[in-house]
Amino acid sequence: MIQPYDTILTVDFETRWDSKSYTLSKMTTEEYIRNELFLVFGACFHTYGSDGAIRWVTGRDLPEYLSGIDWGRTAVLAHNAQFDISILSWRYGVKPSFIFDSLSMARALRGVEVGNSLAKLATAFGLPAKGNAVYSTNGLGVISPAIEAELSAYCSHDVFLCEQVFSRLVHGYPAKELKLIDMTLKMYTDPVLVLDPDMLTDALLEEKEKREALLTRLQIEESQLASNPQFAAMLTSLSVPPPYKTSKTTGKQTLALAKNDALFQAMLNGENEDVALLCEARLAVKSTTERTRAQRFLDISKRGTLPVPLSYYGASTGRWTAARGSAINMQNLKRGSFLRKAIMAPEGHQLVVGDLSQIEPRVLAWLADYHDLLDIFRAGGDPYAAFGAQMFNIPGLTKESHPDLRQSAKSALLGAGYGLGWASFASQLLTGFLGAPPMRYDRAFAKQLGVTQDKAKEFLEWEDNVTKLDEIPHTCTEAELLVHCLASKAIIDKYRKTAAPVVSFWGMCGELIGLSLYSGKEYKHKCLTFRKGEIVLPSGMKLLYPALHQEKDEKGRMQWTYGPDRTKIYAGKITNNVTQGVARCVMTDGMLRVAKRYPVKGTVHDELIAVVPDAEVSDAKTWVLAQMTMEPRYMPGIPLNADGGAHRRYGLAKG
Repeated sequence: MIQPYDTILTVDFETRWDSKSYTLSKMTTEEYIRNELFLVFGACFHTYGSDGAIRWVTGRDLPEYLSGIDWGRTAVLAHNAQFDISILSWRYGVKPSFIFDSLSMARALRGVEVGNSLAKLATAFGLPAKGNAVYSTNGLGVISPAIEAELSAYCSHDVFLCEQVFSRLVHGYPAKELKLIDMTLKMYTDPVLVLDPDMLTDALLEEKEKREALLTRLQIEESQLASNPQFAAMLTSLSVPPPYKTSKTTGKQTLALAKNDALFQAMLNGENEDVALLCEARLAVKSTTERTRAQRFLDISKRGTLPVPLSYYGASTGRWTAARGSAINMQNLKRGSFLRKAIMAPEGHQLVVGDLSQIEPRVLAWLADYHDLLDIFRAGGDPYAAFGAQMFNIPGLTKESHPDLRQSAKSALLGAGYGLGWASFASQLLTGFLGAPPMRYDRAFAKQLGVTQDKAKEFLEWEDNVTKLDEIPHTCTEAELLVHCLASKAIIDKYRKTAAPVVSFWGMCGELIGLSLYSGKEYKHKCLTFRKGEIVLPSGMKLLYPALHQEKDEKGRMQWTYGPDRTKIYAGKITNNVTQGVARCVMTDGMLRVAKRYPVKGTVHDELIAVVPDAEVSDAKTWVLAQMTMEPRYMPGIPLNADGGAHRRYGLAKG
């Protein structure tokens, strides 16, 4: 990596806090640092790798100290750098040339579930224990010389620990991944996206008026809708038995009134208009996520630009997740929502959005040598219709000619590639598969799929099928559920027959759990290397399976589990992990290429958000997509595609 810095400066800030009200355990980092109560007691600095002493600088002396540093050639190292660098940036106007974060690196190398606080890392690496002097400043706005001496020693030790941890993690750490850490942190610490307070205010008011109108129409109170027992009583008054389900935690019967419960969805989308309206009103009251997020966005808009809070390597496959404690998950903003539209580029710029198309099915097809599907992707057009034509043996199938079959092919292509069984598929369809509206297959559709009475009889002769059938929550008749499940099974069976190379790939992944991940025999498959306890990705990063062993499940069957939480692992899960891991490599390679010309200030799944000057937008749209779809050297022959667009408002950038 060509270093954009001459020096690495390790930093750690000590700030005012109050366990009762003003603390990061009750506030987001953005709220805390931009708060009027914010106060820096001091900070410690040390030039990484030097023999010089760690220096404590008091809050009053910081401006002068920081002004004497050439930040254009100085990188910064911290543990949980999002906090310390935000202080440098937002409070002192300091923008370091590069950011290192030992927390992000530890998350990637050790796993996300083991805990990577500085205290835990000190213990794990046999270093002196982290101190606790910071607790003596609880509630203080002014500190005595004695407390400052204690705090500076505590801060100095944290800098020492951070450097010791970093020195153990950085050896061999891929340069590209260090750049991704820097990029991720600058999305937060150097924010440029602005929020539209007027749109947010109007949306909150509109949502409130709609909710209140529903309550007035039904002549009920919010508390009645929010309470499970009271809502169940209202259903009973409408001669509708309240739905129940078996709790996975207690094993007892409990009301099935959650948004994602199949039985609740059936009432919401059923023909009884009174019940459907009641369910709609309950959702308006219970579904607080969007309005809570809108209020948070509105509050942030009053304080400044939008820091994008993402955790690098937040998921085990390397994908980003919402930063812990951020309270705004940028990864699950609904498409078309006012929240997306309220996010804007700064004046004189637009947001150029690029989104990799069907990246996981493409990667899986390449890994599995599924050439027929790769040819479909190479041909362009509608891949779901083309795959449906193969899957259902209907040449020329299109979205217009066979919309149901095309949708079923899409569901299979996106969901069945990881070993999804018919029962899970049928159950998910009833609640809405992959974000689609709830669906129940009827007799006519089942017949179209080739389901006959003989196949139904054969299906029911298997006790396991009957058991799974009985476990699916439903509000339709038993006969209707059977038809739905027979159709679901037909789709899964057709997918597995059509996608035979993928099924073979599952078999290979299943065998390698014992052969490589457990026994340690190294095995290379294309851009993947399977070893004891890990799978090495083309980026050099690893999927981790520590403490892998076999144990019996609740039915006495042997299964593989790993990690402190004894997470189950099986062929389909390995397939999912390697596909997502490699797809993430493709995505991040594109992001780094784009970032050489335009700052990337956000990413949502397989989508990047670049900030481009107005005058360059026309050319930038084509250029960004070209960077994203450049064939990786480690995946020769994979056909990539992406779509996108540009607009000042994020929610309108893709049309």
